[in-house]
Formats: sequence, structure tokens, C-alpha cells
Amino acid sequence: MSEEQFKKCGDAIDPDWRKVDFSTFILSLGTSVMMHLGQGPIEGEARAQANLPLARHVIDIIAMLQEKTRGNLDEDESRLVDTVLFDLRLKFVDACRSASSVTTAE
Repeated sequence: MSEEQFKKCGDAIDPDWRKVDFSTFILSLGTSVMMHLGQGPIEGEARAQANLPLARHVIDIIAMLQEKTRGNLDEDESRLVDTVLFDLRLKFVDACRSASSVTTAE
């Protein structure tokens, strides 16, 4: 596929949907973590199986982005990253506890 074909195909997509900024990128990564935690099934599929190592990996990527962008984000972006990381870490710990309680009960 040529770059021209890619652009032509992409031009048919709603421009608001194509918009990528730092906040939408972080939210996309957060959604990925939620999927890896077994939250929010994919449309038309059964509930996703949790993959805690992959969830942890994406959380670590967000934390790395937080560190690498420190001082370069506006206040809203910085607050978003802080909030997303806090929430995802709590959900990750809950998922770990649930997984360990299931394995100890067996």
C-alpha cells in the first residue's frame, strides 16, 4: 500500500475521530489497560480474559511517558496522566488481589 492510498483511505474517516493529541493517546493506553484487566468486553465478544503482565506493562509505559514529558505538559494533561495512573494502579492491585484469592481458593 502506498502512502497516497493510505492518505486517501484515511481522508474518508471523520477528522474528529482521527485527531490524536497527548490526552487521547493517554486515554487510549488507559483503555488498553482496562481491556488487559478483563474490563469492558470487546463489542460482540465475551468478557476478555485478564492478562495482568500486559496490563502492568502498559501502566509502566504510561509512567515512563509521565516521567519523560515532565515539565512539557500543560496543567490539564499533567493532571490527566496523574489521575489515569492512580486509577489504573488501583484497578491493577484489585485485579491482582482477585486473581490471588481465586488461586488460593482452589
